[in-house]
Amino acid sequence: MIIGIGMDLVESARMVPWLASGLTERFFHPDEAAACRARGPQAAQALAARFAAKEALGKALGTGLRGIRLQDIEVRSNEFGRPVFCLHGTAREAASRCSAVRIHLTLTHERTHAAAMVVIEGEPHEQ
Repeated sequence: MIIGIGMDLVESARMVPWLASGLTERFFHPDEAAACRARGPQAAQALAARFAAKEALGKALGTGLRGIRLQDIEVRSNEFGRPVFCLHGTAREAASRCSAVRIHLTLTHERTHAAAMVVIEGEPHEQ
């Protein structure tokens, strides 16, 4: 059963100052930030897509990101390049509270913007 959907859009240029100022450490898991920085000129675009994924997850959870540390939401690529969430700490607890069984994620980006969509499957729960 689908228990939540969310999507978000982020302007890639918004991430450029974050790369220079250290804000990536505040909003991204260390492994996630390092993987994005390794993309060189595409680092801001990669960060924008992942930040959109975090926002989309909060929308799909139905609670926003209240009580969730953004560093606890890590976006990785699996062996086929598919984006997947690796949830830690507060993010894992939030997913558990909403009875999430599976979380689907897709990312896309163009020259100036990045977007993410999240679908959460789970057991029915009281709202």
